[in-house]
Amino acid sequence: MTDKPLNEDELAALRAWDTPTICNALEVTSPERRAIGFTVEPLVCAFPDLPPIVGYARTATIRAFQPGTLPAAEARDQRLNYYRYVAKGKSPTVAIIQDLDGPRRAYGAFWGEVQSTIHINLGCQGVVTDGSVRDIDACAPGFQFIADRIGPSHAHVHLEAFDLDVNVSGMLVSSGDLVHADRHGAVVIPHDVAREVPAACKLLERREAVILEACRQPDFDVEALGRAMADSNEIH
Repeated sequence: MTDKPLNEDELAALRAWDTPTICNALEVTSPERRAIGFTVEPLVCAFPDLPPIVGYARTATIRAFQPGTLPAAEARDQRLNYYRYVAKGKSPTVAIIQDLDGPRRAYGAFWGEVQSTIHINLGCQGVVTDGSVRDIDACAPGFQFIADRIGPSHAHVHLEAFDLDVNVSGMLVSSGDLVHADRHGAVVIPHDVAREVPAACKLLERREAVILEACRQPDFDVEALGRAMADSNEIH
C-alpha cells in the first residue's frame, strides 16, 4: 500500500467507530502492535459527546512552568512557523502535544479559546496532550480537547519545538502519523493498514453479535455461551 492520504469517505469509515473498537481491529490487522501505539495513562476528554476525530499528527513540545528563553520576536516567528506546519501537508490534522515540564506537567495550558479557534480554521480537529486545557465554554465548536487535565491559567506556556517525535501518555507519535481519538484516548493507525481497519471493525462486530445475542436469551447459561463462542470463532 502507498502512503496516499485517505479520502473523506475513508476517513469517515474510521470515524464511524470508537477508539476501543479501532484498537481491537488493529489486533487483527497489526497483531504485532497489540500492546503499543495507544495512550496508556489517564486523560480527560473535555467534550465526550463529540464523535471520534481522525487525522494526521502535527507534533510539538511545550513548557509552562518557567518562561521561555527566546526573545519575543523569535518566539513570535517560531509560533508562526508552527502554524505554517499545522496548515501544510496531509489533512485533516490532529495536534499531538507533549508537555516537557516533568512533575510540573500541565502547570499552564497552551490550549483554550484562541488556540482552538486558530487550529480548527487551519484544518485541525482537536488535540491530544499531556498538558492542560482551559476555556472549555469558549472553545471553538467541534474542536476536541483530550488532555492531562483542565486548568485555569496558561502560566508561562511556550513552544519548545515542533515536527518531531513525541510521547503523550505513553503513545509514541511521529509527525504525519494517522491518529484516531475519542473520550477513551487515542491510538496510532499504521498507514499500511488504515484502509483495512473498517472491515476488521465490522468483522469483530459480527463476532461479538453472536455472543451478545446468546447472552440475551432466556435460556442462557455457560454451555450456551460456549456454543456461541465457538460459532463466533467461525466468522471470518
